[in-house]
Amino acid sequence: MNKPIQRISIVVIVMTVVLLANATYVQVFKANALKSDPRNNRVLLDEYARQRGAITSVGGSVVAVSVPTDGRLKFLRTYPPNGAEAFAPVTGYYSFQYGSAGLELYENSILSGNDDRLFGQRFIDMFSGRDPRGGNVVTTINSRLQRVAFDGLRNGCQGGCRGAVVAIQPNTGKILAMASSPSYDPNDLASHDQAVRERSWAAWNEPDDINMPMLNRAINQLYPPGSTFKVVTTASALRDGISTDIRLTASPTIVLPDTVTTLSNYGGETCPGSVRGTVTLTQAFQYSCNTAFVDLTTSKMQDPINVFRETAQRFGIDEKQPDTPLPVTTSTVGPIPDLAALGQSSIGQRDVRVTPMQMAMVAATVANGGVRMQPYLVDKLQAADLRTLQTTQPTTINEPISSDQAATLTSLMIDSERSTLGAGGPVSIASKTGTAEHSDSSDVESETPYSWYIAFGPSSNAQIAVAVVVENGDLGPASTGGAVAAPIGRSVINALVGGAG
Repeated sequence: MNKPIQRISIVVIVMTVVLLANATYVQVFKANALKSDPRNNRVLLDEYARQRGAITSVGGSVVAVSVPTDGRLKFLRTYPPNGAEAFAPVTGYYSFQYGSAGLELYENSILSGNDDRLFGQRFIDMFSGRDPRGGNVVTTINSRLQRVAFDGLRNGCQGGCRGAVVAIQPNTGKILAMASSPSYDPNDLASHDQAVRERSWAAWNEPDDINMPMLNRAINQLYPPGSTFKVVTTASALRDGISTDIRLTASPTIVLPDTVTTLSNYGGETCPGSVRGTVTLTQAFQYSCNTAFVDLTTSKMQDPINVFRETAQRFGIDEKQPDTPLPVTTSTVGPIPDLAALGQSSIGQRDVRVTPMQMAMVAATVANGGVRMQPYLVDKLQAADLRTLQTTQPTTINEPISSDQAATLTSLMIDSERSTLGAGGPVSIASKTGTAEHSDSSDVESETPYSWYIAFGPSSNAQIAVAVVVENGDLGPASTGGAVAAPIGRSVINALVGGAG
């Protein structure tokens, strides 16, 4: 064989090998990714030819189901007409044009019937002549609490609140409610009417729209936590060996170390109950005195920056959160280069940014005696015949604080609830409110602060822990966690353990 033919033969062989390798890569290694790609209409047509599984609450209420149609797409995904917006942050949507989100996306293999655990069912259906069906997802959501949480947000502000509520069962990590407001109606995106889909999508994704109805504020929006973060700061002090009887400044203002920057208490007031210009840590927590907490972290703790950062990380801050299965944005305390930065961070300001889910986990950890549980949203997966395929077992992540330290924090939070909000209703509640500045401008006095409330109840043997954040309280600059967020959180707690809140 002459050399030119030999070279051409080698090139042809190499090209053939490359084509075979590429085909193998696409058909074997990339098959699942391509199959699950929401832009793959061929897969979508196949999925719309079978009945998609249902998504239900833990009590059996159906929050997403597929019904047969006479059109080209044989099934239509529907959501409860009187609760679709309330459950949208959980279910997400399933749309021929816009793909999917929420549990519709992250549990798609079960719902669509493509999961390997449903192979036996698919095999039996094929030989029995039965139409293929997807499996079911049973969530941990308590449908009543979900509606109470969403209604609290929708009715808590004139025109509706922008914010979120997360409720967790402390000893298991079950997510009992996850509401975000404003919300959207997934029925419009699931509609087989293209005009309805496109009109709704455009309305809910307008540029520069502060409402952002399709944003799940509960797990994907970061906020400065304000004074609710004093729970973590106090935990840091307790881990550093500081007693709640330590004396701290009660001054209405304090200058941050090595700066000329002044930080003040809310309203510029002296911390209540002071004796000769000082208060105890118990009093500082009860009345949420900023200057006392700056004094605590910048002059009383032995290794303040490292202990503060380490404690926050033990609570799950600055570490990637495990999926629930919905992905949760990572919370952070931000950089803390010096004591001045620590003083601001200790009261939940500066660069501290957290999700409502994170702060619900903080409250749940204290309520659970210092043990942090992995939060989860799916209770179990079922085949179409209701046979259980998998049940989620509660998982312990770590123990950020000891049981004694958790008991101390609980006592402080009970005092905070009583002094700030009164008795709280039919059950004893332990809580901490927060009012967080968030503007980068110098005119922070005219902005509406973020209103926070984290709590659990009953205060002993707690059954529920909640976190509430509201961006647009009706009181404007005077909006506080106690006035705006607390009534919503209390209503959720009392709906579970104390009757109507």
